[in-house]
Amino acid sequence: MNPQLKRYYIFLGASLVFSIGLQIILGYLGVPWFISIGLVMAIFIMLPMIMRRRQMSRMGNYDGDSGTGGGFFGMGSQGGSGGVRYVCLVCSNKHKGGTCPRCGSKMQRADF
Repeated sequence: MNPQLKRYYIFLGASLVFSIGLQIILGYLGVPWFISIGLVMAIFIMLPMIMRRRQMSRMGNYDGDSGTGGGFFGMGSQGGSGGVRYVCLVCSNKHKGGTCPRCGSKMQRADF
C-alpha cells in the first residue's frame, strides 16, 4: 500500500475517533446533541481539508489564495505544461492531437 495513502487512512481514522470522543464528552457536559453533532461534523470535514492543503503545499503546486491546485482531478493549471498531450496506442508516440504523425493512427489516449 502507498505510504501516503496509509498515512491518510490512519489520519482519517484518528480524526473519526477524536470526533466520537468529543461527542461523548460534550454529551456528558450537557451540550445539546444538535450542537455537538454539528461541531463534530465540522471537525471531521475540516481536518482532511487542512491535511490536503498541507500536503499540496509540500508538493509545491498549491498557492493558497490564487486558486491553483483545484480542478476536477486536483491538478488545476499545470504551470504552462502546454495543455493536453496524447499518446498513440499503436506506436506510443507522444503528440499534440489528431492523427499520430509517426504512424497515422487515430487510436490515442490523453496524457496529463
